[in-house]
Amino acid sequence: MYRSPRRLLVVAAAAALLITPGAALAHPDEDHDDTPGEPGSYSERVSTQNMHALGHSEHPAQFFGVPSAERTISSDIAFWGDLAIHGNYDGFRIVDISAPGNPKLISHPKCNGDQGDIVVWNDIVVRSWNSPAPEGRQCMGEPVPVGFEGVHLFDIGDPANPQLIGEVEFSEAGAATRGTADGCGSHTQTVAPDLDNNRLIIYSNNSSGGGRPICDTMNVLEVPLDDPASAAHIGYVPLTGGSLGSNNGCHDASVILGDVNKLACASGHAANVFSIGGPGGGSLENPLFLYNIEESDDAGNKVGVGGRWHSAAFTWDGEVLALGWEPGGGAGAECEADDPAIKKSMFFYDANTGEKLGQWTLPRPQTDKENCTIHNYNMVPLRSGKYVVVGGHYQAGTWAVDFTDPANPTTIGFSDPSPLEPANIGGAWSTYWYNNFIYESEIQTGLNVFRLSDKRTGGAMKLDHLNPQTQEFSLP
Repeated sequence: MYRSPRRLLVVAAAAALLITPGAALAHPDEDHDDTPGEPGSYSERVSTQNMHALGHSEHPAQFFGVPSAERTISSDIAFWGDLAIHGNYDGFRIVDISAPGNPKLISHPKCNGDQGDIVVWNDIVVRSWNSPAPEGRQCMGEPVPVGFEGVHLFDIGDPANPQLIGEVEFSEAGAATRGTADGCGSHTQTVAPDLDNNRLIIYSNNSSGGGRPICDTMNVLEVPLDDPASAAHIGYVPLTGGSLGSNNGCHDASVILGDVNKLACASGHAANVFSIGGPGGGSLENPLFLYNIEESDDAGNKVGVGGRWHSAAFTWDGEVLALGWEPGGGAGAECEADDPAIKKSMFFYDANTGEKLGQWTLPRPQTDKENCTIHNYNMVPLRSGKYVVVGGHYQAGTWAVDFTDPANPTTIGFSDPSPLEPANIGGAWSTYWYNNFIYESEIQTGLNVFRLSDKRTGGAMKLDHLNPQTQEFSLP
């Protein structure tokens, strides 16, 4: 059962979501002005006074109006030491963040397949290729077979000169070599290090099955650390539908190890939660299904159309699971004032039972020009027992929320860009806390760095590295 937080926040009204007194530069539910701006330009943002803009690594790109082969928009981020591995629709960028106020690009290895979700381990980077490759695509100058879907592996031992060292194919042709009927791509991936066996286990997630049953699963990869080029597909994790019937693939997944050993898959309308070892059963290769989570709209109706679970994250003690919902595929303006709360909320559940504990609803309405959803986020590693999440929500920007009392979450701070003009897909794809700084992957302009001044994040742990969907240990 859910363990009561050690410190509860006092709220003025149970139904109200609060902003820290004195922190806000603008009221959180104040409408945007109509001034067009560049999301990467800090001068065109409305922010709380405690959210300090520090640095920017420029990478201009467009989504709409650009042929798919020429899209280079920014996607997810992972960290190793003083390096940010910044995912991209054409490869990934390696950015030196040793001086967070002045991040510097080291290299941009090119790999011309969309999404570009990444994980990093020491000198190894694994990159997702989401959709079947059309003719003429390349990865690090090497032709990519038509129809390829899966992942590529890179050696970044020399960050200025990364090397392509291998790939694992999930396409139909690749699946045939495994004796299966069909294959599917890699939309996102989540790593589970298994150092006792000198390997990485990677759960590759297929955002949508597209009518292919084998894609309504999680692919399991094994990457031997002493020979990463020999990475291979070793199995599937089946997904379980909820009361609404059939399910589809995970958009993203979260792993927590330590004393918790759980895997949460943000899958379709029914998020799946698994045990991956320890007393709960299962293993990294064969997760044991525990339960699934569906959500209801404001009228109490189960929601199975118009959206899907997008991302998942555990608190560092493994007691609470946070899930966000994505309506409209992330391209729609779903955070307007009259949109239902389910479209613009983060939901909190007892991680052991799936019981709902509360939700945080984005308090600042967005315009009809701004793509917006609760997108990618992570938890601040705090020994204090407080629960603080930092997340990027497309054109709603970056937000920090204290949900130590999940029934009464409190907004700590935000940085919200002006609407793009003309309308396009932009904003914060991912925002993560790493070693006392906040890193935002801005779709059209690159990497932004912030510093949040708030006592509730004081004493946060520093980490040697971070794959934000992976918590390699748990806190008491």
